[in-house]
Amino acid sequence: GALLALSKPPGLPILGRPGDLSLDALLPALRRRLGLASELHVVKAPAREYSGLVLLSSCYHTTKKLQQFFTNARLRGQYPATYRAVTVGVPVEVEGEIRTGLCWQQHGDRAMVVPVPAPGRHSLARKHVKSTLTRYRVLGAVGSCALLQLQPRTAFPEQLQVHLTLLLCPALGDHEHSSRVGRVLGVPFFLTPETAPTHAQVLDEELLSQLRLSPRWLHRLPLHIHLQELVLP
Repeated sequence: GALLALSKPPGLPILGRPGDLSLDALLPALRRRLGLASELHVVKAPAREYSGLVLLSSCYHTTKKLQQFFTNARLRGQYPATYRAVTVGVPVEVEGEIRTGLCWQQHGDRAMVVPVPAPGRHSLARKHVKSTLTRYRVLGAVGSCALLQLQPRTAFPEQLQVHLTLLLCPALGDHEHSSRVGRVLGVPFFLTPETAPTHAQVLDEELLSQLRLSPRWLHRLPLHIHLQELVLP
């Protein structure tokens, strides 16, 4: 019918400035190639650094109906989107929930998403902080890495990356938040943004060898978070 599904590579933004490569800029060419009479609209898509499912629609009313469905599903306590992530580290518990407040915080000349473990009612009411929740389950583990299923109940920028660092298991290829997980004698612990400057993810020699990756190219390792499944009405 009106729906079309694509698989997006990591690093491709949904929207971009004129002349930049983005999914939105590619839609007219896709429409012509498929011979569609109507314009394509983005119904649901993963964030720029994520890979995975992109849901498009050639019907404006279908687009609005589905977008409202995803919003209402989260409000009803449902989990309409399921992600997969490869993590550096294996969670202690095989399944559980990560709950925390999240907010934007300025650090020098850049804004960062940081956790607020116990947000006050005032900050929540004024929407300075958003209460967030992600359900996770370990699907498998090999060595120091795990494959996780992630189901966010809320939507906030970089929510999944921050939640994984709170599990002390940052996503593979997370060069934004992984520096907040430190280690002493092999035991991981959480570092505050003030004490953990952002840098390319650090991996041990064994994992680098398994990935066949040179340390000098580590900064080009993509983020291993993938939108795997969407529930439709």
